[in-house]
Amino acid sequence: MATTRSSPSGDPPRAEGPTDYRASPVGRKRSWHGAKKHVKRFLGWRIPNWGLRRIAAFRPELRRTGRLPAPAHVKEVEGRMAGARFVMLRPDRCVVAKELYWGNGRRPRPEDDFALELFATVARQADVMLDVGAYTGIFTLLGAAANPGLEAHAFELVPEVYRALFDNCVRNAILHRVTLHHGGLGEGGTMTLPVHASGSALPDFFSSRLHFDQGVPVRIVPLDSLLPLMPEGARVVMKVDVEGTENDVLAGGQRFLATFRPDILCEVLEGVADAAGLQALLAPHGYRYHLVRGADLLASERIEPHARFRDWFFTTRSPQEVEALGLPVAPRARAS
Repeated sequence: MATTRSSPSGDPPRAEGPTDYRASPVGRKRSWHGAKKHVKRFLGWRIPNWGLRRIAAFRPELRRTGRLPAPAHVKEVEGRMAGARFVMLRPDRCVVAKELYWGNGRRPRPEDDFALELFATVARQADVMLDVGAYTGIFTLLGAAANPGLEAHAFELVPEVYRALFDNCVRNAILHRVTLHHGGLGEGGTMTLPVHASGSALPDFFSSRLHFDQGVPVRIVPLDSLLPLMPEGARVVMKVDVEGTENDVLAGGQRFLATFRPDILCEVLEGVADAAGLQALLAPHGYRYHLVRGADLLASERIEPHARFRDWFFTTRSPQEVEALGLPVAPRARAS
């Protein structure tokens, strides 16, 4: 089932049986037992945030984390990467927009920034983009900005995040090229998600691994159900960021993979992902595996989750075709 991207603050939480995630020990700890939203709100005020910026000037490693609160009065930030520009709203609530604020228009972590550069490069040659686990839409916005002819489908589960995704598409005047899906890709069925996020930021870690007692039903559909929506012979690029449920996404899309053989940028989390199962789903379609590092791709014979580098590039392109894109590729080796 599709979810939002993983949180930069740590490993994704696990479901704990039928307990509502927000009342679970993990959920309470993550919210600092209810204090986090109040602390972050205070640090977003003008004078406290001025103090943070002064500290960050002498401690650049703090700025590079992208975790510091953005000023509450800043309503939007501009992203500038891969020769494209776009705008993201509400850096006080959106964790990705906050990263752009502290990174001066780029994501502070080199591997995250390089993943976006890679995605924009591939998107320029694509006809259709699938953003699975879109969060507030940075990949959708970048892909659309990099390729004015690109048509996109963006999937987001969380209602409040979905509204922010919609607002970002409207602000960037790309809504006519983006089909927004309030739902996810997976085995099929429904799940319950809360209507409002009570934390300090729009949640970027909710997944089908979590349980919520109350909320609204959200539909999950198989990737293969999108086949009728795709133009014949379309060149497709996918971003998959689904908190360890990427196997569900691809298991429900074997006909889709066989038909379009899309380039896939996929998050593979150490300790969460079923790497062997993921490789078994990709191998029959002729995919090659590349770990996305800080400045290059590392070709690998198999998928091995990495402690630091979370993203992988899966493609049926030959090594020569990948290099022809202008992407730096290290020699094939074990990812570890």
